[in-house]
Amino acid sequence: MAFCIITDSASDIPESIIKEYNLYVMPTPVTIEGTDYFDGKTIFPDEFYEIQASGKEIKTYHINQYMFHEHFLPYAKRGDEVLYICFSTGIAGTFNAANLAYEEVLEEYPDFKLTIIDSKCASVGYGLVVAKLLRMQRNGAPKELIIEAAHFFCEHMEHAVTVMELEYLFKGGRLSRTSFLAGTVLDIKPIIIVDEKGSLSAVEKVRGWKKAQKRILDMVGEKGKNLENQVVGVVYGRDKESAEYIKEQLKERYHVKGLLEGRIGCAIGAHTGPGILGITFLNETNDKYDEYLN
Repeated sequence: MAFCIITDSASDIPESIIKEYNLYVMPTPVTIEGTDYFDGKTIFPDEFYEIQASGKEIKTYHINQYMFHEHFLPYAKRGDEVLYICFSTGIAGTFNAANLAYEEVLEEYPDFKLTIIDSKCASVGYGLVVAKLLRMQRNGAPKELIIEAAHFFCEHMEHAVTVMELEYLFKGGRLSRTSFLAGTVLDIKPIIIVDEKGSLSAVEKVRGWKKAQKRILDMVGEKGKNLENQVVGVVYGRDKESAEYIKEQLKERYHVKGLLEGRIGCAIGAHTGPGILGITFLNETNDKYDEYLN
């Protein structure tokens, strides 16, 4: 019986981590012009953003109960134990659907053990959590400590995010028409966090893309803890140049231990557009877990 750590593609976890740890990532569905695609399996960021720019109709929905049942079943059949770190309930219904599917699987395999953790994080916020847990497991951390650490990392993960274009937030109902028009004229960029409920929340506004990048970098210094001992997440849609600037600044200003770079996929990109840029980091660390992260 194995202890398996899994996640879903809304974590935007990089392919390098998936390959290194043979990580199972459940693909998030997206519908384009009435046809279903699966993030990271049948559609990838560059192709997705090309389609989005063409103006085609795009809709997203979370992994449903039936899909989760199909994903969980092989583990139950093998007798494996699973830890699943999932997309925040403040953004999607993933957690509830996963629990309903688990109850179904238990009817057939009553000994199946599955721990589902609502990350209350988005994108590389919980992709970074998963990467940490996988490293802990490789370095010999016991199962109970890994699960404990998962809760700790999710609780203390910070997100500092900005977006270049406001039209996608407007189309998705996250921005009023007045704010969209005024913001476009004045070149306003929102500064977005994931709050304690796991919901996206715009907390500040700045003028200009460069100032927005500098502001999210400042937030790392304001909220981060022991940054020189942390691997910090950087995520972007299509603006590779800005992501490189962010990475350079994180090294120069905060001497971070390492960087985990991800690409925003369909689950979030459909609602933000390609011009999204984010940093994820911990506001607290714990030596008990750090010894397994070296």
